[in-house]
Amino acid sequence: GLNGAELSIGWVLPFAGILLCIAICPLAVPHFWHGNYGKVAVFWALATAVPLFVIYGGGVAAGSVAHALIGDYIPFIIFVGSLYTVAGGIHIRSSFTGTPLTNTCFLALGAVLANIMGTTGAAMLLIRPLIAANAHRRYDMHTFVFFIFIVANIAGSLTPLGDPPLFLGFLRGVDFFWTAEHLILPMLTAVGLLLALYFVMDSVLFNKEKDEFLLAESTCTKEPFGVEGKINFALLGVIIGAVLMVGVWDSGMEFTVLGVHLTGQGVLRDVIFLAAAGLSLALTPADVRSANQFTWEPVLEVGKLFFGIFVTIVPVLEMLRAGLDGAFAPVVALAPVVAMVTNADGTANNAMYFWMTGALSSFLDNAPTYLAFFNMAGGDASVLMTEGALTLMAISMGSVFMGANSYIGNAPNFMVLSIVQERGLKMPTFFGYLLWSG
Repeated sequence: GLNGAELSIGWVLPFAGILLCIAICPLAVPHFWHGNYGKVAVFWALATAVPLFVIYGGGVAAGSVAHALIGDYIPFIIFVGSLYTVAGGIHIRSSFTGTPLTNTCFLALGAVLANIMGTTGAAMLLIRPLIAANAHRRYDMHTFVFFIFIVANIAGSLTPLGDPPLFLGFLRGVDFFWTAEHLILPMLTAVGLLLALYFVMDSVLFNKEKDEFLLAESTCTKEPFGVEGKINFALLGVIIGAVLMVGVWDSGMEFTVLGVHLTGQGVLRDVIFLAAAGLSLALTPADVRSANQFTWEPVLEVGKLFFGIFVTIVPVLEMLRAGLDGAFAPVVALAPVVAMVTNADGTANNAMYFWMTGALSSFLDNAPTYLAFFNMAGGDASVLMTEGALTLMAISMGSVFMGANSYIGNAPNFMVLSIVQERGLKMPTFFGYLLWSG
């Protein structure tokens, strides 16, 4: 395999390049970006893969890229795409008005649903009716930013269904309800503070436009509440069941593809995801998706950009795993307080576990980041759930909470961004969003 200790700092450049393109190009060259972002992602992926083949040979390069694509990217995009397809077949018809109280209730409901159907499922289900409720609001950008904070990230911290990092912990022996028992107070604190802050902010902004908003609302025809495409709730249940199946059932079937270890239950899970998406497309009336203004652009954008991210991140993760033996050693030497997660007496420095896991989860995929620090803390779930409970809490909160720090910290962040922009609504730039999350 690829040895992170042998890699120079130059291997970071493709990953940095794709991040900078995501941050700068939509603002600097919007027309070029929207027509060519897939080609840009492939360019940076090749900027990593081709040098790997040239320098380390086909075996090492193919194995490294295969692990990223077959082991991580394909299951990731199948899961995200299936949830997007199924949730996009549910149309919530109503005459919700985007008042501060209504919007806050939307965010609170999303916080609950995020732990049942995952942050991606909850975000895809509620973002469209939230946009509709705020159709006549002049100030609405903050609503979608807080939606990403709460529904697409922080609230999904109570069950393995909520966010992928917690599901990895579940697969490695963390009890299903351990996260709910230990993270309920931190989650309620964070979400409660955000909901209170949002309600105050939205109330101030609402009062600036109250008269024009109420006038616009008074001219609209009110629709009775209704839900169309109900079959998709059953299909969401099928997807949730498939996720749980992997954690509780061992098929006994194992095989490798291009050196990537796969299990029978993992492959069956992905087949079930695809089947659920296919059934959703076949059974949902076309007018329901039309009412949702459903398009494939958001999931295509996530698929193309994250393809580049998953490939370019390969050497970065290997260098991080190498620790003091890798190219990041000078950084570690210059910043020992930030870098070290172990106290002088050998005990875990839980504050550093939280901040380091969170900082990396803000820009790297939060699932492998969680796993890296889970293993760094010993990797024994029975120990981490008991005497190491604070350490496991720190790792769990850092990876889930701080996935909200950037658009690429968690997949639903980008999907929400794409759906909102598709409706012609304004969202912060990449760096503007970092200011909000900061």
